[in-house]
Amino acid sequence: MSKKRSKTRSVGVGRKSIRTLLIRVFEKHDSKELSHKEICQIVDARDPNSRQNVFDELNELVKHGSVERINHFTFKAKGNKLYLEGKIDITQRGSGFITCEGYEKDFYVAPQNTNKALHGDLVKIKVIKQGRSRAEAVVVEVIKRDKEQFVGVLKIMEKFAVLIPDNPRLGMEIQVPRNKLNDAKSGDKVLVKITTWPQGRETPFGEVTAILGANGSNDAEMLGILYNQGIEPVFPDAVMDEAEYVKIELDPEEIKRRRDFREILTFTIDPLDARDFDDALSIQRLSNGNLEIGIHIADVSHYVQENSAMDAEALKRSNSVYLVDRVIPMLPEQLSNVVCSLRPNEDKFSFSAVFELDETGKIFKEWFGKTVIHSDRRFTYEEAQEIIMGAEGDHKTEISLMNKIAKTLRKRRLKNGALSIESEEMRFRLNEEGFPAEVVIKTSQEAHKLVEEFMLLANKQVAIFLGKPKENGGKGDISLYRTHDRPDPSKLDIFSVFINKFGYKVDLTEPGQIAKNINKLLSDVRLKNEFSLIQSMAIRSMAKAVYEIDNIGHYGLAFDYYTHFTSPIRRYSDLIIHRILEAKVEGHKHPYSKGLEQICKHISANERKASEAERESTKYFQTLFVQEHIGDVFEGTISGIAEHGMYVRMNENHCEGMIQMNQIPGDRFYFDQDKFCIRGSKTKKEFNFGDTVTVRVYEVSPRKRQVDLEFVSVE
Repeated sequence: MSKKRSKTRSVGVGRKSIRTLLIRVFEKHDSKELSHKEICQIVDARDPNSRQNVFDELNELVKHGSVERINHFTFKAKGNKLYLEGKIDITQRGSGFITCEGYEKDFYVAPQNTNKALHGDLVKIKVIKQGRSRAEAVVVEVIKRDKEQFVGVLKIMEKFAVLIPDNPRLGMEIQVPRNKLNDAKSGDKVLVKITTWPQGRETPFGEVTAILGANGSNDAEMLGILYNQGIEPVFPDAVMDEAEYVKIELDPEEIKRRRDFREILTFTIDPLDARDFDDALSIQRLSNGNLEIGIHIADVSHYVQENSAMDAEALKRSNSVYLVDRVIPMLPEQLSNVVCSLRPNEDKFSFSAVFELDETGKIFKEWFGKTVIHSDRRFTYEEAQEIIMGAEGDHKTEISLMNKIAKTLRKRRLKNGALSIESEEMRFRLNEEGFPAEVVIKTSQEAHKLVEEFMLLANKQVAIFLGKPKENGGKGDISLYRTHDRPDPSKLDIFSVFINKFGYKVDLTEPGQIAKNINKLLSDVRLKNEFSLIQSMAIRSMAKAVYEIDNIGHYGLAFDYYTHFTSPIRRYSDLIIHRILEAKVEGHKHPYSKGLEQICKHISANERKASEAERESTKYFQTLFVQEHIGDVFEGTISGIAEHGMYVRMNENHCEGMIQMNQIPGDRFYFDQDKFCIRGSKTKKEFNFGDTVTVRVYEVSPRKRQVDLEFVSVE
């Protein structure tokens, strides 16, 4: 089982923990001058290394303006009030909420106190009010803009133009002088960069830097989604030039330095529309009766050298982004789809994790290193699934055997406390014009799980190999982990209320049994209409997985050690692990002795931006699909409840829309927070999660990504 991060007071647990402790010290002694020696005594920093860490962190707090230096070794809270840093979330009403390291609750910032901070900016705040209910602060400085270019629709007036932003959280328009339009026309979807923001002005000035297209076109909307998240759809010229010089032919001398798997049966299993193949599987029976299974991963690190233009751009992007109608790759297509891709019937360089195991999945030996492979067959998931289900096909014996082992590995994970989540993805079949003709729900089948289990095995064993403490008591290597913390009890309470609406009760109080009890619930309701809603809510109740250098294990997978090794074509985290692993295997110097913690924060943040872009892309195409059904009536299920109304998922097409609270007929309805339902003031009629209702598509706005529904009847 994974272990929760310990809450020790010792400053030896890392710089991040020291800062939190120091903030608390200065809060408690907000007007007192404290020497470095006194501070070390308070935070229990006893050894020289810990005392030096405290001093280094004090200097950082002085640099950020949170702490004032009285003399070289004496400090106090600046201005008797502590200054903090954090990213600001701006609501549509203009107020802000700031999360600061070391504080459980957000700080509220009134609209008049945001001081020109925009959504996502890193800001310095001054706390002006503390209390049990809500702490309040004012923004004193914008430290770093989250972005300076914004997407919206251009409106040209007589003397100037304005950008009406797509993102309502921006909370303002940007004025564009006529000589800064750069050929843009009124109504165009454009990208505008803020150039100046004069003191005393409510709105800034800007310049059109790109014309994305006609407002409302699919191309313009997708580009707008990308730019809104700070994702650049085009590679710089220097990166493209570098990619063009990468040779597809394998160097014979390099082949000699690698373990050769070209004569061993190797194949890939991927989606039908896949263009980059970053993993392959090999299998052979050994003379002792055991099996040797290889998980072979595209050797991106061989082609993308550290500090190159491609490497810098890959780090900047951090991952590929998958929108409904396009992919924005992390690497140029020359690498992602051609040179690195493990295409069938081609010799390729790979980085491999090779295991000798028996048919129960018990590992006897493992080997990690550079290889050369030859994929004999490219299977789609559908082809592999047919073979698993009994159909005749290429390499049926091997696929069936690997599936048997994968099922055993999965069963073992679940027994150890892993969450049993069945992936469900909304996909669209697009017509020739690029508009959605059909909604398709992709679910995970045995072929997907076969690949997944062997990828999980490789990721886990690589993480153990790199990070597990030495037998002599020494520490493991500095590494990057994919961590997943235990769920927040308050979110589990909400989940309990949610499932109670369907008549289910689950004990979520015993930490060691939470995953097993949720798995049993999901198994019990798997064939019922509410399964998808309950599973979705269970996922929301969990913590978010992130990248960290401090290992706390992966709760959802029930692994003590876990990393990402298997997808370096589309994730920078995996490229890092390849470099660290190669250094250890070859006995070279660790390539990331410094700066890895900051990289983890960067790629975790970019992963969230990519996920948000992908979700918004799905919402946009959902509105395009539903737009063809305005006036049509559908049976649906209440999938969400909020203060402003209820969300309904239409059973036939799986698309979701909203019924506004003031549009619910028959009474004045309100959101009952205690019972988590919508209730009528007079009739006391309730609407709950999972209720079946009949709705009519009333209005659709692709620009707002919004579907408005109205009631027809209620069951």
